Amino acid sequence: MGRDLEDLRAAAAGCTDCELHADATQTVFGEGPQSAWLMMVGEQPGDREDRAGEPFVGPAGRVLDEALTRAGIDRDEVYLTNVVKHFRFERQGNRRIHKTPGVTHIRACRQWFDGELAAVRPRVVVTLGATAAKALLGPTFRITGERGTEREWEGHRLVPTIHPSAILRGSPEDRADAMDAFVADLAVAARLR
Repeated sequence: MGRDLEDLRAAAAGCTDCELHADATQTVFGEGPQSAWLMMVGEQPGDREDRAGEPFVGPAGRVLDEALTRAGIDRDEVYLTNVVKHFRFERQGNRRIHKTPGVTHIRACRQWFDGELAAVRPRVVVTLGATAAKALLGPTFRITGERGTEREWEGHRLVPTIHPSAILRGSPEDRADAMDAFVADLAVAARLR
């Protein structure tokens, strides 16, 4: 896909390649400068992102913003996206509860991610969480043993780390340490700038 980001965004907005489009509010495409040196890749949009149409604007986005600041990375230099562009959820009363996307959803959206990657051409890619890392590195990848470790991936430097929502889901007494570890992982990426 040799198109620019606006062309890709417009094409992805009408995507019906899997069933997730039927229940999601909208496609949530990536955001950030096409000249970004860093691309951060999460799993899928959450409830707030689905409603807003923007990636990382909910509680996990606020954790990410704080971690980026602490790691010395300006969010304005980062392209933020997800491997899956529609929110997968199940209803519990009035609430929409996150449900991990399946391999078929990741495959259906891969064309959009590949297009973003080709358009932005970042020097560094950071995967946020196991689902995003496995989508790029394969099903044998294990976040616990390999997070914060720089590696070569398809002509880019790649650093896997946790998803910021993992910090929110953790126990309150462990959050400060979890945040420190997350910032340390992002600092590895910052050094590759």
